[in-house]
Amino acid sequence: MRSFVFKDLEVFHITKRTLKNSYIQIDPHAKILLRTPHVSQTFLLELLESKEHWIRNKLSLVQNTHLKKARLEDEVLLFGETIGIDSPDAHKLRTSLASIAPQEKTKVLRAYETFYEQHANEYLPRRLEHFAALMGLSYKELRIKKLKSRWGSCDSLRRITLNRELVKIEKELIDYVVVHELSHLVHMNHSKAFHDLVARYLPQAPLLRKRLKAISLHNLSFDE
Repeated sequence: MRSFVFKDLEVFHITKRTLKNSYIQIDPHAKILLRTPHVSQTFLLELLESKEHWIRNKLSLVQNTHLKKARLEDEVLLFGETIGIDSPDAHKLRTSLASIAPQEKTKVLRAYETFYEQHANEYLPRRLEHFAALMGLSYKELRIKKLKSRWGSCDSLRRITLNRELVKIEKELIDYVVVHELSHLVHMNHSKAFHDLVARYLPQAPLLRKRLKAISLHNLSFDE
């Protein structure tokens, strides 16, 4: 891999002779990756020129939706915003941290985990009930877990699972995940009918979906 500058953008170029086409990707960290077979520098620059508008739009999207990081013991990430632990929303966390020595990092992390678990158990069921009633749908069970690779899921037994980490992202994105999973009660696929159902209750669904897919949270992704 080598890098070069296209206008004001750093591009990382990977050459593979086995490739038949060229590909441009913006990774979750706003890194521009260009994969091509063996081609000339002129071809690369012309390709980037033709895709510049798309690249800049994608970069802007990734940079605006990439989750912020909170400083332990000072801040907490909640609903897409980094807030101080002295805020009313972080009262329980502040109380927990008050009894923990700063050097006890394991206990500090556990306090944060408990904080997120409490918020998830309070907030996510309410949003699921709200949209289930709005959509006229019923589910068998809600499970809230800390998942490693998905924001949520819905199985054939009508059980919905939501990732506890959802409380770290914006509320409108949480609603998208909730409506997405509820829609699977009707369509166990990602057909046009499925996406139409989601959009019926969230008209901005395509934009919300793009924003969600651009978020990198412990390597989480969202199903297509």
